[in-house]
Amino acid sequence: MQMPTQAHDATLPRRSFLKLGAAAGGGLVVSFALPLRAQPDRKEKPSETAVGQAAEKATGEAGALARNAFIRIDREGIVTLVMHKVEMGQGTYTSMPMLLAEELEVDLAKVKLEHAPPDNERYGDPLLGGQVTGGSTSVRGAWTPLRQAGAMARMVLVDTAAQRWGVPAADCSVAGGVVSHAASGRSLHYGQLVDEAARRPAPAQVVLKAPKDFKLIGTPVKRLDSADKVNGKAVFGIDVRLPGMLVATVAASPVVGGKLKGSSDKKALAVKGVRQVLKIDNAVAVVGDHMWAVRQGLAALEPTWNDGPNASFDNAALVASMQATAAKPGAMARNDGNAAQALSAAGVRKVEAVYEMPFLAHATMEPMNCTVVLKADGCDIYVGTQVPTIAQGAVAKLTGLPLDKVRIHNHLLGGGFGRRLEVDSVVQAVAFARKARPGTPIKFVWTREEDIQHDMYRPYYYDRLAAALDAQGRPVAWTHRVTGSSIMARFAPPAVKDGVDPDAVEGAKDMPYKIPNVMVDYVRHEPPVPTAFWRGVGPTHNIFVVESFIDELAAAAGADPFEYRRGLLADAPRERRVLELAAQKAGWGTPMKPIEGKRVGRGISVQFAFGSYMAQVAEVAVDAEGQVQVLRVVCALDCGQVVNPDTVHAQIESGVNFGITAALWNEITFAKGRAQQSNFHDYRMLRMNESPSIEVHIVNSSEDPGGIGEPGTSALAPALANAVFAATGQRVRKLPIAGQALKKA
Repeated sequence: MQMPTQAHDATLPRRSFLKLGAAAGGGLVVSFALPLRAQPDRKEKPSETAVGQAAEKATGEAGALARNAFIRIDREGIVTLVMHKVEMGQGTYTSMPMLLAEELEVDLAKVKLEHAPPDNERYGDPLLGGQVTGGSTSVRGAWTPLRQAGAMARMVLVDTAAQRWGVPAADCSVAGGVVSHAASGRSLHYGQLVDEAARRPAPAQVVLKAPKDFKLIGTPVKRLDSADKVNGKAVFGIDVRLPGMLVATVAASPVVGGKLKGSSDKKALAVKGVRQVLKIDNAVAVVGDHMWAVRQGLAALEPTWNDGPNASFDNAALVASMQATAAKPGAMARNDGNAAQALSAAGVRKVEAVYEMPFLAHATMEPMNCTVVLKADGCDIYVGTQVPTIAQGAVAKLTGLPLDKVRIHNHLLGGGFGRRLEVDSVVQAVAFARKARPGTPIKFVWTREEDIQHDMYRPYYYDRLAAALDAQGRPVAWTHRVTGSSIMARFAPPAVKDGVDPDAVEGAKDMPYKIPNVMVDYVRHEPPVPTAFWRGVGPTHNIFVVESFIDELAAAAGADPFEYRRGLLADAPRERRVLELAAQKAGWGTPMKPIEGKRVGRGISVQFAFGSYMAQVAEVAVDAEGQVQVLRVVCALDCGQVVNPDTVHAQIESGVNFGITAALWNEITFAKGRAQQSNFHDYRMLRMNESPSIEVHIVNSSEDPGGIGEPGTSALAPALANAVFAATGQRVRKLPIAGQALKKA
């Protein structure tokens, strides 16, 4: 497979679902729709659907239900798929070609990819509702339409060969992009048929393969983009090189809402290689020949700031405000039975808890960057973004240029995790570029410190829970009040219905346990710092809270945490199945091997998130100083039909390690309005030698695929925290896990 390039044919006319046409210069073009549809086993659409509304708003292009994407087959038999998704390490650029190649019956080596240009109407994701990569939706959305497009092209090509030979199509076979007629020994490769096939009508009905007939889908396939990433051929946004390009780095007000007060411009311009100092109201950029020069120039610039209204913001004030806000009733997300009455009934045991989760930065491996070429008649943006149409719309609004004069050249992403769903860096880069000489290519690179201290953070959450247990220890009532900022209110306001942010309550509103009286409400509380999606979004918060609290109830009832959950999942067979599988594979119920000088324990969690079902068992060791070592994580996963098991394993392993990092160490704290963390010395990552043994056990299923990019992260924190409780008897209700509290008495 060739690595993606910019799509050179961005002017194809709009097509309806499954149509054929001729490519410029010869060949076959297949257009197919990506129709919006709900997820299996859930009547309502996923909350991620609303994200595309932001793309519609940014561009003015309504996201219709029939969005067109394109496949081209040329006279050499090379298949080009114009990708409506971007690759950021999740394996999309392998799994998508697999879907197409399976039904088209071509070798994966014959498939190449092109980045789709910004076009919300053609390349909108069916689940997200716009041209967005996120929410673990790529395979979920393309599973049926991409296979249908491949099957249709195959059927037309076979029919074309059969007609040429004067034989029934049923007597022909196809393999490796070659149509054969065994009886006569004749064969033709696709490239020899495409021009004639382009003139044929699409078949009235497309028949997809049964899972038993899959040749590629379900088999392990090595990542097709790995070789170029190893040898350096792969081009990320930060790798962009343009003739005459300058480099810039940025410093913004350390306090949100602050303004630039002054700077030592002469000192900065005296640094060799520095060309210009650019200023906007809340930030400054130094432009020069290379990164070292501009870093030195920025240090010499010594900008000073008016901190503005948020100069006194700190974590203590935030939590105090959230506590007060959480005392008030919120917007109702779920209300089954009468939880308040059941909680106050005679003879029940009441259990209450407060959980807190911190602000989190994204800290992607590739630092934030954006290259801008701004002229009076147009603007070119070279970047890696999860939201090309939102970037295009934001630049058009800022510059006053028509939408079609803003060209987004998308690249591979060195990590996204939701950070590149935001376009704040693109907007800031263009704002600076307006101050520079028109037409000068400038690559803006934000340092790690600038990125971490000016991120759009995962929200701080403050959750109050209460439950009532009957005489047998079973929960008869459950209340959960979520307090936190609303990402959707900023990102996609129409998604907020009756005051409820669907992302903020995902994983809480739809928890799987059978409890007769349940009340979940949401209290919106906005801090002065911006908040945004983070890998696992709402479920990373709510799965931790729900699965930790259900563990508390098991402990209060004197019950085994696994058996307690199992007894409450009678109406959730897929959750119950992965729970049982994880427990079995982890050896639940058998004692862990003791480790001298350390306390050991197992913890468990179960979830439905992103269309997939997962349970995890974590095994930990805690030393006398309270330091936690994760020894082993066992994952059981039902993600429906698996496309590439290698990708599933890689994504779950990645999500587990990402989740361990956050649960053990990560938080962004504020004092005097400033983020206190700045780089990996105080926002540390899990090291290779600290990564546990990770086992992934996949349930065999022919159901539609679920997502796998984020579930591993959201399931990890509660399993880990519950394991810490099993080892130490100390309940973790606030992340990250504080070693001091776990010191052995």
